[in-house]
Amino acid sequence: MGGDTISITPEESRVSPLLPSSQAPSFLSMKFCKGTLVNDEDGAVFGEFPQETGQLSPASLDFEAEQRRRSYTQVLHSYDELRTRLGSLSDAKNKILSYVPGGWIENAGGKRLSDYDVPETISLILIGPKGSGKSSLVNRISKVFEDDKFASERAQVTYNSSVGDGTYFLQEYMIPRDSNSFCLYDTRSLSDDSYDNINMIKHWITKGVRHGELVIRKSDDLNLRSRMKCKARNNGCHPGEAKMVNFCIFVVDGLAVLKSMEDDGDAEKQYNQIIKTAFNCPYLSFKDDKPVVVVTHGDLLSLTDRARIRIYLGELLGVPPVKQIFDIPENDDPENELVIVDMLLYCLEHADKNLPHKNSARNKVFHLSILSWKQVLIIVLGIVILSFKLQHLPIHRAPKSNPHLEWRTIRHLWLG
Repeated sequence: MGGDTISITPEESRVSPLLPSSQAPSFLSMKFCKGTLVNDEDGAVFGEFPQETGQLSPASLDFEAEQRRRSYTQVLHSYDELRTRLGSLSDAKNKILSYVPGGWIENAGGKRLSDYDVPETISLILIGPKGSGKSSLVNRISKVFEDDKFASERAQVTYNSSVGDGTYFLQEYMIPRDSNSFCLYDTRSLSDDSYDNINMIKHWITKGVRHGELVIRKSDDLNLRSRMKCKARNNGCHPGEAKMVNFCIFVVDGLAVLKSMEDDGDAEKQYNQIIKTAFNCPYLSFKDDKPVVVVTHGDLLSLTDRARIRIYLGELLGVPPVKQIFDIPENDDPENELVIVDMLLYCLEHADKNLPHKNSARNKVFHLSILSWKQVLIIVLGIVILSFKLQHLPIHRAPKSNPHLEWRTIRHLWLG
């Protein structure tokens, strides 16, 4: 297949109006060469995709090239479609503002709303590597629903991720602030240790997430542990009530993904391996539904690279790049707001879809863990109260025998 030319119609070659003309590639004459989409006129590389190992037949290569070409075109057109859908932004935001947990449940399988365990607040958890922009994403989402555009940012953002502490305490953010319909949980970043990541994710999903809870990993050194525990003590850290996670938002840094795609070094390849392993953790999936993926820092990339990243992540993680991978750059514009609203609609719809039945094993385990702690607390409290009472009870002692008792005067009583 190597140099087979792919013809693209003028309609397909239309470039998004969001991209400056200086960055706009020409799609009129392209070819695929070893999995790379190149321009016939100047040889510029527009799309480089991962190759499968092993020998593939020419027919298989042609099929993969055609699939990638279609995906590439669809992703590029999705940016164009944002402009045409801006008229629906207000209605979409109102739909989210009027959302109540369980309100979008489908009555499938003869089930009714009363058959599900519906929480007071739907919890969406953000998971991703260090520097992926989870805290920044919380602020961007919050601003979409803020009436006060000059309100301060809610989540602390680390300016330099190489020296900053990042997020060590789980933080809950209601969206919007005065609502309790759903919330976002900003979490501690994934580490380079996949074992630590899986254990951390497992704890959040099976035990629940608690606002203000300090997250310490087994691989943390003693200095870091001491520093974080000191912060917790000084701040009077008292974690809130555990809440079950209802859906996950997986956040990745587009710049790091692109670097990992293009560089052959082990350090660069490690980033994509970390996100692949964590994303495929079975605890993050709700039945067949995998998390949504949010790509950040797209404002620092060309539209061509942003499209390449979404297609690459779609193949790496096994999710559709147009429907389940959302490109949310650091831009304050209506198009970006629409992407954020689309992402939240997807999350809330799937959170409702996968609410646990009242008799589900997972739900029982979650509530049992909370119940067991309450029972232990009651038992300990009962023991303390009982011990206190026993210490203050009056002691009744048996009267001592009278040494001056004349036994012969009463001998008739025990001899008769």
